[in-house]
Amino acid sequence: MKPDIEAIFLDVGNTLRIVLPEPEFMTQAKKDLMKLVGAQETEDVFFEKLEARWKNYRKQSKASLLEASEKELWTQWLLPDYPAEKIAPISGRLTRLWRDHDGRRVPRPDVNHVVTELDGRGYKLGIIANTITETEIPDWMEAAGLTSYFKSVVLSSKVRIRKPNPEIYWEAARRIGVEPSKCAYVGDNPVRDVEGAQKAGFGMVIILVEPDTLKKEPPTGEHKPDYLIQTCTDLLDIFPER
Repeated sequence: MKPDIEAIFLDVGNTLRIVLPEPEFMTQAKKDLMKLVGAQETEDVFFEKLEARWKNYRKQSKASLLEASEKELWTQWLLPDYPAEKIAPISGRLTRLWRDHDGRRVPRPDVNHVVTELDGRGYKLGIIANTITETEIPDWMEAAGLTSYFKSVVLSSKVRIRKPNPEIYWEAARRIGVEPSKCAYVGDNPVRDVEGAQKAGFGMVIILVEPDTLKKEPPTGEHKPDYLIQTCTDLLDIFPER
């Protein structure tokens, strides 16, 4: 029997948005980041150091299922050799430039249509995302005219816990006022997103098939989603008018 879904939560990275590797954009982000902190090393040396520290942070974060705030990330993990009083106030800007050095984040072309349509069909919508940024996602939602559609936005950098910890899903459900069993989650990670939502007792889990994600973290077979989709628009075939 298909569960009675009242709320749909969505991931952001590789679900609502994808990363385009634009060389000029990425190069400029690196230069701006170095200038902002006043780095004296060469670009290669500086970013080799940052990448090593980033990998160390990611390893412990995934193991502990805890997320640092932006200030902690930069003062304690990525740039501990710089004065904290200098780095802390610019940590938000540093996070954006760090993300930009990977490429430009753009929404999938059907996102706005799908979000407005699901809202119009009577579903409560929310965001649950693992992310190091505290403001970039809300700023994107505002710029895209989507803020009012998402009644619950739970970012790991703000609540300090990460998927697949079920607590992040429960927190999102509490904020939106819907029992977990009546919530659905849409993500791209066939392991983390499915495991977390199922542990939290969500009524449905949907995976948007994203080749880059599957390459990094292939399915284990241990956790199976209820649906596999190819585009956000496919959600409209799963969720009829309430």
